[in-house]
Amino acid sequence: MSAILLAVFEDHTVAERVRIALVRDGFSTDRVELTACCEPGRAGVGPADSPHHKFVQYFGVLFTLEHERHYAEQLAERLEKGAATITVHPRGAIETARALAILEDAGAVEVMAHDLGNQLLEHAAARHEHPWIRNFWIDMPSEAACIYCRLFKGTSN
Repeated sequence: MSAILLAVFEDHTVAERVRIALVRDGFSTDRVELTACCEPGRAGVGPADSPHHKFVQYFGVLFTLEHERHYAEQLAERLEKGAATITVHPRGAIETARALAILEDAGAVEVMAHDLGNQLLEHAAARHEHPWIRNFWIDMPSEAACIYCRLFKGTSN
């Protein structure tokens, strides 16, 4: 499993607002997950016989290191008491910092991290603030006027 940030919130409505804030900030919906008793998400499709065991299985898959194994049971118990979690799968240092800022600004009760150092080849965000390319111009005055016409010569628009 790749890098993970997981934040615990007191209730589902706060976590729902945080999920929306993360998506508005640019995180894709497949890398932001809300988990709560009223909205189990991916945890709800596990093969366990009870919601508690489904949550334990789900969090056990996220936190696989020996010193993290106790998180699964603790998080399942917190969800049963009305809490909700937001899990973010950041790619790179910039996304990690942005996600942490959003989670902490929203009042996360606790933020847990897993394998943040293992984000090699996962750079969806640039390492710097400005794009390395701003304009794309092909200078071929004798050819077609638009790039699509140049790419697909011989076809009608």
